[in-house]
Parts: sequence; structure tokens; C-alpha cells
Amino acid sequence: MSVTVLTHPLIQHKLTILRDIDTGVKVFREVVSEIAMLMCYEAMRELPLEEIKVMTPVAEATVKALAGKKLALVPILRAGLGMVDGILSLVPSAKVAHIGLYRDPETLEPVEYYCKMPPDIMSRDCFILDPMLATGGTAAAAAKFLKDAGAQSIKLLSILSAPPGVEKMEKMHPDVEVITCAIDGHLNDHGYIVPGLGDAGDRIFGTK
Repeated sequence: MSVTVLTHPLIQHKLTILRDIDTGVKVFREVVSEIAMLMCYEAMRELPLEEIKVMTPVAEATVKALAGKKLALVPILRAGLGMVDGILSLVPSAKVAHIGLYRDPETLEPVEYYCKMPPDIMSRDCFILDPMLATGGTAAAAAKFLKDAGAQSIKLLSILSAPPGVEKMEKMHPDVEVITCAIDGHLNDHGYIVPGLGDAGDRIFGTK
């Protein structure tokens, strides 16, 4: 399995803002969107290009354009929604699927409550969006849903990860590339990433 840790200074600076307990809901939400947009550059590095001709104000030019590849953003509800708009600002034609999963507080296992995908998901490059890759249960379940629906190309974008989540993805979905901004030390007894940034969903939406 490929794991890419993004070390760009802008990303690392913005990640520090997310970690800070004093960062309010408005700023937290904005920075999550900004980091997702920056992650998009790496995640879509291999999109194919084709040559087209355009007329500039000076002359005709042969230039590069995306080769019409179909994309699907797949946020895991609800925290993954915070990453969607940042990526759509760069690729507004992407379709958005939704997978509703929550982690049982006792077993820490994922529980599905909603799943809605474009009918042609099997022909799209799919990008699972979840700010936190902690135990890996929800991400692994989301990848399985996509594969069961016929998806062939899947990447996972998680702003912050922990070793157990990375290991679970490697074991269950070695063909899914994980793109993250940092891999923290461990999980606590409640399955939270340490030092982490708290509950991403609560901090995005102002809930507890």
C-alpha cells in the first residue's frame, strides 16, 4: 500500500491551526477546507492530460487540458463533508457520493446508516474524504462499499492519521493509496488520535 505524508510548509502550518484547542469553529472549518484543497493537488497528480488547441489574444496555442476523467468525491459523514467544498473549488464537475458511518463507542466498529453513490461509480476515480484515520474501521468500510459498487480506482484523503488506521487499510485494502498530512503517535482508550486535534466533526460543526 502507498502512504503519502504531505510535508509542504503551508499544509503543516494549517494543521497546527487545527490542532490548537483555541481555534474556533469558523476558522477550523475554513482551514479544513483549505487543507483539503491543498491535498487535492497531490491526490490528483496522476490525472491524464490531453493536448487541445486554443486561441490566445496573440495566437493559436497547443496546450494541456484534463482528459475528461470522471471523478467522485466520497465524504464519510459527517466530518468528511468539511473537505468537500475545498476540492470542488478546483474540480467543480466532480460528483459527490455520501457514505454515512459512525463508530460504535463501545466496540469502536463502524456502523452504516446511509450510502448514496452516482450510478456510474465504477467508471470514476474515487476519493474517500475523512479528516481522521484513527482505528481505520470507517475508512476500510467505505472502501469496501465502493468496491462492492464496482469502483476500481480509490484513494483515501485523511488530514490526520494514526498507525492503527494505516495498518488496517494496509491489511484490508492494500490497493488504496492513503494521502495524509501527518501520522501521530497512537490512539487513546476512546479511539482518539494522540496528540491529534480532538473530534473533527464536532469542531467543524460546533457540536459535542
